[in-house]
Amino acid sequence: MPEFMDVHHNMKGITQEDLLAAHNADLAIQDDEKVDFKSAWADPESGLVYCLSEAPSAEAVQRIHERAGHPADEVHAVPLRV
Repeated sequence: MPEFMDVHHNMKGITQEDLLAAHNADLAIQDDEKVDFKSAWADPESGLVYCLSEAPSAEAVQRIHERAGHPADEVHAVPLRV
């Protein structure tokens, strides 16, 4: 299954609890689109949040994030990784 890294901007001040709640909201509905969210990272100072997932498409990742209430600003395929 292809991997994707998505980016959320404008989330300044996000806390560990906020990040966990957003991630759990994705996990609760990810099976609807056959997405598997692996990890999420956040920088409260810059407001950037990154999520790594396996999914059939970037559109599937975006649909889950939109339904969970936090659409991604960017979704990038990750064709190579070590």
